[in-house]
Amino acid sequence: MKNYVQKGENLTIAAPYNVASGGGAMSGLIFGVAAGDALSGADVDLVTVGVFDLPKVSTDVFAVGAAVYWDDTAKLLTSTTSGNTKIGVAVAGAGNPSGTVTVRLNGVF
Repeated sequence: MKNYVQKGENLTIAAPYNVASGGGAMSGLIFGVAAGDALSGADVDLVTVGVFDLPKVSTDVFAVGAAVYWDDTAKLLTSTTSGNTKIGVAVAGAGNPSGTVTVRLNGVF
């Protein structure tokens, strides 16, 4: 088909802020994991699907299958829904205290 652009699993966008390789980044409703370091405004490749170990609020607890949200102020995953954006589901449990959660990115809103 003539109008197909790409699968959308990896998107190149202007970095919304400085981001390190492997770090989460959100621009509007697009969330992904940076494939490389980028300064704010520079091009960054975001991986929008897959399973990643990402930093979380240490006191938050996740059961397998629990919704995972992105806190764009703290730049951490959280279980808090208010003011945050749902980005995926936990695929392994993560307790309090722990620094990461294994999350499958939705790739959709």
